[in-house]
Formats: sequence, structure tokens, C-alpha cells
Amino acid sequence: MSAPDLLVAAGVALLAGGINSVAGGGSLILFPTLVALGLPPVAANVTNSVAQWPGYLGSVVGFRPYYRGQRTRLVAMAVVAAVGGTAGSILLLTTPSSAFDTIVPVLVLLASLLIGLQPLIARRLRANETDGERRDPFWLYVVVLLACVYGGYFGGALGVILTAVLALGLGRLKLANALKSALSLVTASTTVVVFGIFGPVSWLLVAVCAPAALLGGYLGATVAGRVPSTPLRVFIVVFGVAVAVYLFTRT
Repeated sequence: MSAPDLLVAAGVALLAGGINSVAGGGSLILFPTLVALGLPPVAANVTNSVAQWPGYLGSVVGFRPYYRGQRTRLVAMAVVAAVGGTAGSILLLTTPSSAFDTIVPVLVLLASLLIGLQPLIARRLRANETDGERRDPFWLYVVVLLACVYGGYFGGALGVILTAVLALGLGRLKLANALKSALSLVTASTTVVVFGIFGPVSWLLVAVCAPAALLGGYLGATVAGRVPSTPLRVFIVVFGVAVAVYLFTRT
């Protein structure tokens, strides 16, 4: 891969890290860029997953105050997320690449639409918030498991899915948002291990994209309160739908 290609990948990774901090959906920017640079879809997906891992770590550090008193719940859900993320990663690597090529346009389209609906989902969930603790329903862990299987397989808009599921189950949107970051980190960590050992990761691209994504996430977090998220979200949705259309016509 040429030096200009690596510079493009690093620049988009920087943008993706910032987008994840401000509005979410950075994977929908970096993944198609890696495909455009010549990586097959499966290789682009696993490289994208590994490269964006540092950004999740930074997010968890920022949410540390919300984890006080949540150790039992966090450990239980982390185990579920690890199982789900591992299963999704193995599913990606053991099914024919043609199957992923067929389904990825649908996943990109659904993830893009979820990003667009994120404000509506958040308003609905905020209206249903409750005060105090309540027992976690069993279905919550089942749905978290399925969400993390999806996260290990593809991962676009996983944060939106987890936030919605956790807020419905716990009745506390801020706690759901914090737990979402922790579970996303666990899921991403399992994909890093599985893909790093068995997947077709482009380590050269990871070497330039991972630091850029980390820097972008940090810069995005510092300006998140001053950057209007609506225009950015519109851009992500339009870009994601365009990518989905392109992938539909490509397959």
C-alpha cells in the first residue's frame, strides 16, 4: 500500500475517532474507506475493528465515575459481552466471505438508519427513565448477548443498540450510556484477540489508523460540547446510505 493511501487511511481514522466521540458511527466512515483502498470486505472489517479499539478504552476512562457501585452488574455483563463478541468474531471468520459480502450492505444500511434515529431513541428512553436501582431482567442479558454477537461480526452502530437495550432494561439512560462504553470495549477486545490471531488484519493500516483514531477520539471528546451533532449525524447517515447502495450494486 502506498504512502498516500496510508495518509488517507490515517486521516479518515482521525475523523472516525472524532465522530465516535461526538455522535457515534465512526466505523461507517472508516470501513468503506478501507474497502476503497483495496482491502476485501472481511479484511477491511477486521482491520477496522482492531484499529478502533484504543478509542473505546479512552471512552471507558471518561465514564469511570459512573461505574461506582456497579461491579457485580458490570462483571456479569462483561462476561456476556465477551462470549457474544467472541462468537460473532468466530462466526465472521468461519462463514464464507461471500456471505459477509452479501449481508454487509444490509448491515451498513441498518447501522446508518440507527444512527439517524439515535436522537429519537434517546428522547423516548429519557422519558421512561426511573430513579434508583431495580433488578436486571433476564431478557436484558439475552439481548446484550445477541447485540455483542452482532458487534463481533460487524459492529456498526453497536453503541446505539446497546444504549437502547440497557436503558430499556435498567431505566437509567446515563448509566446505560456508561455501561455501553464498557461493553463495547469488552466486545472490541475479544475481536482484537480473535482477529489478531486468526483474521486477515492489515497490520500496516492498524499501525497508522489506531493512533489516529485514539487522537481523534481525544480531540472529539474535548470539543463534543461545542460541535453540533445534528449536521454530523446527517453526514454519517447520508454517507452510510450511499456506501450501502454502492455495496449493493457491487455484490
